[in-house]
Amino acid sequence: MADIGQFMAMAIEEAKKSLPEDIPVGCIIVRDGQVIAKGHNTREISDCATGHAEINAIENACRALGDWRLDGCSLYVTLEPCPMCAGAIRGSRLDAVYFGAPDVNEGACGSVWNLLPESVKVYSFILKEECTAILQEFFQALRRNE
Repeated sequence: MADIGQFMAMAIEEAKKSLPEDIPVGCIIVRDGQVIAKGHNTREISDCATGHAEINAIENACRALGDWRLDGCSLYVTLEPCPMCAGAIRGSRLDAVYFGAPDVNEGACGSVWNLLPESVKVYSFILKEECTAILQEFFQALRRNE
C-alpha cells in the first residue's frame, strides 16, 4: 500500500498533465489504499470554469463507484482547494483532504477560509516544496512569454 507521500507524488504527476495550457494542479482520490480516480486542471483546455483538478477527480470517482457519496475516500491535491472545490468535497462526503501547497488567495481549507466541516480531516503541506515548485515554474514561464 502506498503512503501519504507516494499518493501526493501521484497527484504531482497528474498535475503535469495540465501543462502547458493550464495551471498544474493534480488530484487523486483514494479508497482502501487504492487510487480510484484522478483529475487535473482543464479550465483552459475545456473553456469551463469548473475544470478544477478536484472537481474532475470527484466526478471520475463518482463514475468509478457508481455513487455520488464518496464516504471512505480521501482526496490528495497539489494545491489547497478553493471555495468551489471545498463545496464539492463537502457535498461528496469525502473523509479527508491532503494538500501540498497553500493557496494564500483562495485557500478554503485553512489558509484564507476553512469551509470544510470538522468531519473532513485536513492534512496540509504534504510535499509542499515539490507542489510549490511546479506552480512557480509554470508562472515564471508564463511571465517570460508575456
